[in-house]
Amino acid sequence: MIPAQFDYLRPGSLQEASEALASDEEAKVLAGGQSLLPLLRLRLAYPSLLVDVSRLEELTGILDERDHVFIGAMATHDEVLRSPAVIAGCPLVALAAATVADPAVRHRGTFGGSLAHADPAGDLPAVALALECVMVTSTRQIPAADFFLDYLEPALEPGEILVGVKVPKLGPGWGFHYEKFHRTAQAWAIVGVAAAVRRANGSIQEARIGLTNMGPTPVRARAVESALQGVELGEAVRQACAEAAEDTSPTSDLHAQADYRRHLAQVLTHRAVNAAAGRP
Repeated sequence: MIPAQFDYLRPGSLQEASEALASDEEAKVLAGGQSLLPLLRLRLAYPSLLVDVSRLEELTGILDERDHVFIGAMATHDEVLRSPAVIAGCPLVALAAATVADPAVRHRGTFGGSLAHADPAGDLPAVALALECVMVTSTRQIPAADFFLDYLEPALEPGEILVGVKVPKLGPGWGFHYEKFHRTAQAWAIVGVAAAVRRANGSIQEARIGLTNMGPTPVRARAVESALQGVELGEAVRQACAEAAEDTSPTSDLHAQADYRRHLAQVLTHRAVNAAAGRP
């Protein structure tokens, strides 16, 4: 299908891009285009103006900044998963980025674009939530917990552009894993689990769990996190992970019923926690 007619602008600065977006409520940001272009082609989005930010230097780069790694919004998934700074400082991000779609999409799709799209079925929003990332925009900084407002609705004001993301380094003692279930390599996750686990003295001292596609936004599995505290690996972990579907609202669609998603959340959380804790 041919997209509806729209105007196109390639701004030379972040300020010019912000002004263009603020002047037109129907304007959309064009970055890698891997989420937006299919919507245009299917006429599920009707922007009057596309603001192409792909050449803005302010949105590029991956920097190791002591206590966190700063990932520019225009960094591609492939750049992220191969970055030494990301692999060393926040490996969960690299693990999740490696599962995004296929190599073609990973070479074009952008880290910031995936987060700003705010699709709960995307792999990276749940990771950002679990790691307590901070979204850096053209005007302010927004904690990940406050960034995903509703389905495909990020907390970006008119004219506000996501510049990059601060990903905290959790330090020694932490293990990480991203587990997801999907039909094909290119398909969205039916359910995904981002797990960060800190072990000490043979037991889990702290856990952070983010769930993909278990509601209109990514979900922080607080009940599981509380249940895992102080637990030794084994049957107790399985029992704690049975809380994974608590306070979630998965949908039923052509790919899976809500009850099946709840079951998957429990199973995948158990797998992800064991893997993050170093248990095969």
